Amino acid sequence: MAALPQISMKPEVHEYLRNVFMNKELLMEVEECEAERRFLALLSCLSRPPSFTCVRVSTHLAPRHEVQQRLQQYLLQQQSECSYPGGVSAFPLAHPLLADVLLLPVVGPRPVCVLDSEVIVGAQCGNAVLRGAHVFSPGILSTPKFLKTGDAVSVFSDVEGKCTKGAKEFKGKKVFLGNGVSRVDRAQIFCTDGPVRGLGIQMTEPVYSSPSFDGILPEFVFLQNLPSVLVSHVLGPKPGERILDMCAAPGGKTTHIAALIGNKGEVVALDKISWKVDKIRALAQTLKLDCIRPFCFNSIRAVSSQADNTADGPPFLQESFDRVLLDAPCSGLGQRPNMAVTWSLKEICSYQPLQRKLLHTAVQLLKRGGVLVYSTCTVTLAENEEQVAWALRTFPCLSLQAQEPHLGAEGMLGAGLAYDQRLLLQRFHPEPALSGVADRDTIGFFIAKFTKT
Repeated sequence: MAALPQISMKPEVHEYLRNVFMNKELLMEVEECEAERRFLALLSCLSRPPSFTCVRVSTHLAPRHEVQQRLQQYLLQQQSECSYPGGVSAFPLAHPLLADVLLLPVVGPRPVCVLDSEVIVGAQCGNAVLRGAHVFSPGILSTPKFLKTGDAVSVFSDVEGKCTKGAKEFKGKKVFLGNGVSRVDRAQIFCTDGPVRGLGIQMTEPVYSSPSFDGILPEFVFLQNLPSVLVSHVLGPKPGERILDMCAAPGGKTTHIAALIGNKGEVVALDKISWKVDKIRALAQTLKLDCIRPFCFNSIRAVSSQADNTADGPPFLQESFDRVLLDAPCSGLGQRPNMAVTWSLKEICSYQPLQRKLLHTAVQLLKRGGVLVYSTCTVTLAENEEQVAWALRTFPCLSLQAQEPHLGAEGMLGAGLAYDQRLLLQRFHPEPALSGVADRDTIGFFIAKFTKT
């Protein structure tokens, strides 16, 4: 059996992240050995999937219990078709506090023996396999010289991006993902007639076993990480309100907000990349939500300088929205599974100024008495607690508010926030699930809720 995956990152990024969890303010309250333990536990968790797959139910179309039954029937059928023991769980669990969430336990890590024949896939493909996907041909980098359809192979992920496309073998750093059966010949994968599509390797013995949701109940279930679902509940949208999602692609939170208001109101979704806006539009159509208005527009410039602006779309007049969600672009260091962080320290540190520009816009567009929710999927202080401290200093009109439901831990020490302020924040540290509770074994995530007075 191969070793469990370990996250790979540049030394300067490793040291930067370590310093976040070993900052002076934190070490005044926590022993250094305990802080080091937490950091190492974080690295271990980031390289593997959460122990539960989270599914958001379209409760505006059907009650959760009905979707739960339909999903269970599908999973039972999928499990009966599995060719390996210890397959996916067929019993989706209802989350006790989030009325539109189902949880499915992930099986793993499972003891799987490595075969002689090896296929190498890219890191992004490898992350998807750890979450339950099969290997599709575009993700394959290397195969044995004489690979044929039907061959049993072991699948590895190239975590450092050093494998050459079309290589017949690879000796670099790789992580074992499990075993599968080839559905194509080598010649089909690396043909010269253009990019190849379709299933390449059907996983039969994955190290981590999760159900596949490809094309399953697309109107009624949406794969979404638990903290990402929580964000829209914390925002607390009400029917009839005008709500702005500033960085909306690919549309998961946008459509959730629209579902929570029962499709009664207006949800404006902005993204500056046109094909991503098309994805939002397509998802809204699939989920039968017509209160969403997507625009291809840079949110930083979304405030109109014209007092008499009557344009139907952006830019908007100041104080145009009852609620604003800023799920900000970030370094993404809380995403999991993630076996390789390829970014430089300069790239990781580049997000704080962008986030502050977006916060400036958000505050201007929010009505007095309105709600602003700021969130990221990273674990740094600079993009989370430090941004909250900066916002409270910069915008006296903002005040932190309690979040409901509150599933995460309090805010982290190190940004100079008072204890009562940190209690109002939600920080999700990836950590092993205890006693079958999924709320702490999630991606790394951060949520802050403000009102404008």
